Amino acid sequence: MAGDQVSAYVKRMGVCEDAEARMRLKVETRQDRDIEVPRRFRLNGDQVDVVEMVDQWFGADYRYCKIKGSDGALYILRYDELRSEWDLTMFASERAQVVTAQSSGRARPPRVAM
Repeated sequence: MAGDQVSAYVKRMGVCEDAEARMRLKVETRQDRDIEVPRRFRLNGDQVDVVEMVDQWFGADYRYCKIKGSDGALYILRYDELRSEWDLTMFASERAQVVTAQSSGRARPPRVAM
């Protein structure tokens, strides 16, 4: 699935009641110290490898991982500790990152080597 298609799909999630049920997310993890972190994931069948763990933080019952994917996009994945389930909570395509950086006067984000 191309980045623009993912972006459009994620935008539709907010207005389509059963969109969450249609989105298929499977996360493969690896051990990092004492916790599991995403290694790669499949979003509706398309594989995205994690090339960088940008940030990680904890909520009451959730753990959040902000990652850069092999497609250049940024993702925030939320891990539900009680149900042992991952959800996609944010997606920003590489193109959207460039537009945001240009509008704020920042330099273009580095390209991810494939």
